[in-house]
Amino acid sequence: MKKVKDYPRPQMVRDNWINLNGKWDFAFDDDNIGEQKEYFKRFPNSLEILVPFTYETKLSGISDESVHENIWYNNRIKLSLNKGKKTILHFEGSDYITKVWVNGKYVGMNVGGYHRFSFDISGYICDGENDITVKAEDSLSGSQPRGKQRYRKESFSCWYVQTTGIWKTVWIEYVPENHIVSVKNTPDYDEKRIYIELNADIGGNETDIYEIETEIKYENRIINTERIKAGTDIFNYEMSICDAQNNHSIKEWSPEHPYLYDITYRLYKNNDLIDEVFSYFGVRKISIKDSKIFLNGKELYLKMVLDQGYWAESHLTPPNEEAIIKDIEIAKKYGFNGIRKHQKTEDERFLYYCDVLGMMVWGEMPSFYVFNDTSVTRFTDEWIKAVKQNYNHPSIITWVPINESWGIFDVSENTIQQRFANSIYHLTKSLDNTRPVISNDGWEHTISDIITIHDYKQDAGVLHKEYNDKELLVLNNKKAYSANHKLFCGGYKYMGQPVVMSEYGGIKFSTDKGWGYGNSVLDENEYLKRFEALNEAIRKTEYFSGYCFTQLTDVQQEKNGLVDENRRDKLSEEVIKKIHNINSK
Repeated sequence: MKKVKDYPRPQMVRDNWINLNGKWDFAFDDDNIGEQKEYFKRFPNSLEILVPFTYETKLSGISDESVHENIWYNNRIKLSLNKGKKTILHFEGSDYITKVWVNGKYVGMNVGGYHRFSFDISGYICDGENDITVKAEDSLSGSQPRGKQRYRKESFSCWYVQTTGIWKTVWIEYVPENHIVSVKNTPDYDEKRIYIELNADIGGNETDIYEIETEIKYENRIINTERIKAGTDIFNYEMSICDAQNNHSIKEWSPEHPYLYDITYRLYKNNDLIDEVFSYFGVRKISIKDSKIFLNGKELYLKMVLDQGYWAESHLTPPNEEAIIKDIEIAKKYGFNGIRKHQKTEDERFLYYCDVLGMMVWGEMPSFYVFNDTSVTRFTDEWIKAVKQNYNHPSIITWVPINESWGIFDVSENTIQQRFANSIYHLTKSLDNTRPVISNDGWEHTISDIITIHDYKQDAGVLHKEYNDKELLVLNNKKAYSANHKLFCGGYKYMGQPVVMSEYGGIKFSTDKGWGYGNSVLDENEYLKRFEALNEAIRKTEYFSGYCFTQLTDVQQEKNGLVDENRRDKLSEEVIKKIHNINSK
């Protein structure tokens, strides 16, 4: 497959692009006067920031963790006017309201901190030097999806320093006037076919003929090629992925064998090639039957680790591509087969490397914390964009839109909040009917494909007894657990779904100030003993289909990671191997 280092959109690769990460001029605007003073025409005497790192981080060069609700960026770059080409300015992520000016003219605005958004700036640029100005507006509001970003001025519990402004790659792409806009791939494991929904920007004279050619390869050998004519700007078609040279077989994706196919899309206009996009896909099937989860028809036991995706010097932003790979390798080193990416829509390169290296992922949406019309609208809008953006990645096997009733704190008995949880479940299934959806991870479930439990008891005997009582009181919603929450909302009950212990552990092993769940362990032996006992308690619970251990790394004041914030092992190689073996049983 075609992968260019630091290319931010690995599911849709083109050759002609410019990375705008680097030094930009920067200004705080605490009095919010920048638009009135026209900073987009006359940028003030300013600081300098290293994009895409936010001003709160050390790598940004500013390292100011205080709250600034209005900030500005400015960059001067050389661009060329290419006849027949559009110039698209992409932001992989900027939190929370982002406004853009080019050469002093207002281009547009985006709302939301976690999804990719773009502007066509073709009509605003000139040959030579161009001025790009960005304003980011953020706040501590609980009505916007913010995940683990604190909503107070100081960090507390498991909420961390806020992320303000640009925090993912900014880049420019030159595309033809008529071009491929998006592609949705749905491989069918049983039918050995792939269903494709391709959206193209086509126009011109009515006599123009547009065609899409799709080429599927495996290890540089062509499996199938088809060319179809366009009727509208949306192409819906299907192709066989059988390998005629290998008994009409397919190469299935799994953690043990993460086989991937290359797929190339070519757009023709009047028989002339005008656009070409490189991508890939994996063939795998996630299904649920008889209270169990199956991958490619084989029972799957999840051995996941919770990963919040924070780094000491760059917070939510990966410091580089190598750091993304390292975190996946750490999870593998400890014997995990999946990562629950917690309260974050991660850099898409993370999902690419999970696809390549064979790491399953639960994709999650950052929570809001106040339930009102504004939060419902903002959350729903951004969740749709996140699901569509990451749909094609085979590593994602489950969607988790809501966590621990955050933002819907009265959902146990509040029918309006229950309807919201159910609407998000059904909305997600309408966008993606190939993956399980969890309505409210941890407790107080409504409609849900998997039932999940969060329990940080440190006594393995008590933990085992809690979930192995003969009457199954927790599953039958007759007993409260974990912060006095019940497993189901009022009016809902267990319907035979798979059950996963999706948060447990949280063992603190650190001499630093900070916290973990329960008493800290004093040495490696005590850590290993508690880890093994907790895992054994879960494995001995026959109806569990897996677990998710908290957590991969320390995060700021939270010191319960397997490694510290700088990814240094806390445990010796011998103990790591033992933990790997425990997880690999």
